[in-house]
Amino acid sequence: MKKIKTAFIYKPSNPYMSKTAWATTYYHFFMNSLKRNARLEITYFPTNESFDTSVLKDKFDIILLWQNTEFGMPKELIGIEELDIPVIADVCDPQDAKNAIKFHKKWKIDHYFHYYPEALFHDLFPKNFKYTSIIFGLEPSLYQNVLPFRDRMKNKILNSGAVGNTKFLSRILNSIRNPKWNSYNYYTLRTKCNDLQYVDYTATLSHEYVGDKYSLLLQKYAGAIAATSVETTIKYWEIPAAGCLTFMEITEKNDGLHTGFIDNETSIFINEKNYEKKFEKFLNDPGNPKWEKIANAGRDYALKNFNNDKAANSLADLMESML
Repeated sequence: MKKIKTAFIYKPSNPYMSKTAWATTYYHFFMNSLKRNARLEITYFPTNESFDTSVLKDKFDIILLWQNTEFGMPKELIGIEELDIPVIADVCDPQDAKNAIKFHKKWKIDHYFHYYPEALFHDLFPKNFKYTSIIFGLEPSLYQNVLPFRDRMKNKILNSGAVGNTKFLSRILNSIRNPKWNSYNYYTLRTKCNDLQYVDYTATLSHEYVGDKYSLLLQKYAGAIAATSVETTIKYWEIPAAGCLTFMEITEKNDGLHTGFIDNETSIFINEKNYEKKFEKFLNDPGNPKWEKIANAGRDYALKNFNNDKAANSLADLMESML
């Protein structure tokens, strides 16, 4: 089988391209799973502020960019517009999309991918930009042999990650500066959950369970919260993959149904009107076997559908379609 010769361009100072980063999901996808894929022959090009792309001419089938902004990328890709090689880029965070549009032509990007649903991508970018949704983020080796559900804490529910600033003045200022993508709007429900006495909150960095150790934190709890109010993030598959009963914010606003999880089968759906009631139903009857059944089904679904090897194969499919 002829492999797809792929040139991956990134900046080595990019914190997400380090195994010691606070979150290693991107590292494992780009640095491990793509290398493992039998259909890809990937060559890594760690660069500084500029990269002369002429060295790629006649040697590669695809150019893969870490992202479609300057974050984690060199500022200049010299000569890329002169190459007859398709360019694929992962997509930046939503709040950076406006700035990223200028790189579409500058870096001759032909196609984009990320775990966003297509509707969200085209809400952020022009309709003529080509996009494929590929959900990645689960490195299989990190989610094997998890602590059994029966041995976990059941009188508390874990809430982890960034939350919004609840100070009145801060909320007003952020809503003016960035009305849609400010932290409080982004994490509205996750932030509200911290007001509940039975919710244990662990911030993004103030603990030892960063990077590859995040699944160890999740395994302490039978129940955990995945709540992002304007989209669905990697936590939506990390948490169930670790064997937690996942209380998952699924609404029309965040288009969470695109993930394929099913309420009361592979997760427990919550929103701003019912989250307390859903939490208390679990906490008042923690020994009910249905909770373990849902948690196990969610774990199986996440590991089967959102593992990095499947995502790498989907990316290889995309590359192949462009040749």
